Amino acid sequence: MLSKIQEIRQKAKGLSLLYAEDDVQLREVMHSYLSKLFEDVRVASNGEEGLKAFKQRPADIVLSDILMPYMNGIEMIRAIKKINPKQHSIILSAYTESQYFMEAISLGVSSYIIKPIEYTQINEVLYEIVSRIYSEKEVDLYQHNLEKLVAQKVQEYQELKQERVADYETILLALINMIERRDSYTAGHSQRVANYSKMLATALGFSSEDCELVYRAGILHDIGKIATPDAILLNPSNLNDLEYSLIKEHVSAGVDILSHIPYFEPLIHIIISHHERYDGKGYPQGLAGDAIHPLARVMIVADAFDAMTTNRIYKHKKSVQEAFDELQACTQSQFHPEVVKAALEVFKDIKIQTNISQLPTTTLEEERFAYFYRDRVTHLHNQDYLSIVLVKNAYNSFYHTLRIISLHNFKAYNDTFGWEAGDVFLRKIAHVLNALYPRTLAFRIHANDFVFLSQTPLDPQDEINHVISHVAMHAVALSILDVDLDTVSLDSVKTLEQFMHKQ
Repeated sequence: MLSKIQEIRQKAKGLSLLYAEDDVQLREVMHSYLSKLFEDVRVASNGEEGLKAFKQRPADIVLSDILMPYMNGIEMIRAIKKINPKQHSIILSAYTESQYFMEAISLGVSSYIIKPIEYTQINEVLYEIVSRIYSEKEVDLYQHNLEKLVAQKVQEYQELKQERVADYETILLALINMIERRDSYTAGHSQRVANYSKMLATALGFSSEDCELVYRAGILHDIGKIATPDAILLNPSNLNDLEYSLIKEHVSAGVDILSHIPYFEPLIHIIISHHERYDGKGYPQGLAGDAIHPLARVMIVADAFDAMTTNRIYKHKKSVQEAFDELQACTQSQFHPEVVKAALEVFKDIKIQTNISQLPTTTLEEERFAYFYRDRVTHLHNQDYLSIVLVKNAYNSFYHTLRIISLHNFKAYNDTFGWEAGDVFLRKIAHVLNALYPRTLAFRIHANDFVFLSQTPLDPQDEINHVISHVAMHAVALSILDVDLDTVSLDSVKTLEQFMHKQ
């Protein structure tokens, strides 16, 4: 297994770093050390010199002291952010410079290193930043190649024209497979929506041509997600208003993609309306009632039925009967009454696949999934990810033991030493605990509580001996609570909190 330093070197290949520091001795020492990790390291003696160097040749990472002559580090990073708003930057901060720290946060610096500098801390910060850049570059490359492949497939189809219509179904499936390989948490959704839509259309008496049309529209109804930014599409948490408004654009994006291919024109009228509602509160056009395309009304119900009967990130799938209850409850608000009536008959004997889930199933998917759920202070997983894992564990029982380690009187510690020192203290505690339980999944919740999920029971004595030595000197008390997940049902952080309050 590669060491952290080896991983930094490996992932930093081709990356450049610009380091601004007015202390000559520290600058020389750091330059020597950083050159062992990065092939391209440049130094500057102040912010003005650093900004000039960046303008001449941008760097992937900017590392800067705060207090420097001519132009300080905050001013330099602010100017660099105007050039590249996504610039990865790290500040070197002493406790005496706390008045500058909020400015650094407002600028969106990637991380910070507390002085006096410790190489362990430098390695941790650089590892996180380099890994993030490495992942971003991989995703950008994948998306670029994917978009080229889609464009290639579309161009090939345009060239085929009518003489190759027989290959239409194959091309449709290839396109949607590419979308679902990018968004693996909804893999299979489009195929099921297509099948459900065709079943409903048949029951409602549509012609065989229309049934085939709504089937093909179902296959391609989410193709516009190829234009959705990865940071939103691959983010499995609840979306805020802005993110939700962006993901809604996938409908218009899909229509735009298909509108350039004449053979897809009959599908557009269905796909553009698959998120409309019977009461007119849908999108993108706000159509209501019979103004919604008849086949789109069918797909709206099919889409919703699949969503209800699929395991979601924050909730279990509904049974067929529970889905029927919701369809009926939303008749004449979200769904067309005639289509709901048909669905209750068509889907009554349907067998739902038991392995359908939005949750990751492979190690690679787990890592990509967890990327969005890192605690900024301790680098453990955060509370949102704990909720997701508890949901998953509620139906697959992978973890059998849950341990809660709570720090008490931590507010007093922050009041005495400051919140920056508190963050450093939390990182040290997290590091110690994580080392104690290398085969567990570790989380930080509620600011000063740590949760560990394990497949096997954990030995409390080992922990007490190791951790007390780290916390007792600071008058921070510690308590441990173990939960047997085979006897206590926990499917969310809320149920965990309720359990903790009873103890």
